[in-house]
Amino acid sequence: MMCALGAAVCFGTATVLQAVAARAAGAGGEGGGDAALLLRALRQWRYLAGLALDGLGFLLQIAALRSVPIYAVGAALAASLAVTAVVAARLLGVRLSGLEWGAVGVVCAGLAMLGLASGAEGERSGPAWLSWAMVAVAVGVLLLGGIGGRLSGRSRALLLGLGAGFGFGVVEVSVRLIGSLRPADLLANPATYALLIGGGAAFLLLTSALQRGSVTTATAGIVIGETLGPAAVGVIWLGDRTREGLTWLAALGFAVAVAGALLLARFGEAPETPQEG
Repeated sequence: MMCALGAAVCFGTATVLQAVAARAAGAGGEGGGDAALLLRALRQWRYLAGLALDGLGFLLQIAALRSVPIYAVGAALAASLAVTAVVAARLLGVRLSGLEWGAVGVVCAGLAMLGLASGAEGERSGPAWLSWAMVAVAVGVLLLGGIGGRLSGRSRALLLGLGAGFGFGVVEVSVRLIGSLRPADLLANPATYALLIGGGAAFLLLTSALQRGSVTTATAGIVIGETLGPAAVGVIWLGDRTREGLTWLAALGFAVAVAGALLLARFGEAPETPQEG
């Protein structure tokens, strides 16, 4: 569970650092498209530090998925929004309302309940068709992105956010379906391709959703997509369980943590802040 919480801290802090760097890069008045903006951002230490934290967070996420149930990892990753809110309040001077500070506390309470109730990860490898099902879902995420891109307003942001969440969920499940890290075994395992396609599609849809839609709506879709489905897969097919007699506490903790994250959905992208000198 500590690895999952560490991943949440990394992802949440990276969001703020990258947002500050991206806005500073775009505030110089220079021309160029998205590629030029990215190149300017890459020259800033905050953006590079954010990328490094994303990489560390991904490694911690993999370690967590190999040791604790998917439902606990998913809820912990959704809690990265609480980390983003707290970091934004300190580094960017963002004012959190009383409701938002309460939501941070709710997330922490939910994660504490999950930590107490979670058992070890399931020992089952899942049915043989599950890896191929993850490939199909990953491809479906790409198709969903094409459909969502034709919409506008809140419906576009919600559909693209859900699609990104499904893609991240595919990554969570696929990590559990990869039993051997030998190159030959990785190449022969459909879960490897599901992980690559799902992760790539998720980032594409996330970028599109945040670029032209409501950050709050898109992030809410992501939280729902990356928690509910993978948690169900882990319990039904991978053997994830709770500690004896604490199933109710795990279910309550999961619901509380996700609900708190949804209240903090506007922090899916750090708030606007003046350029620093």
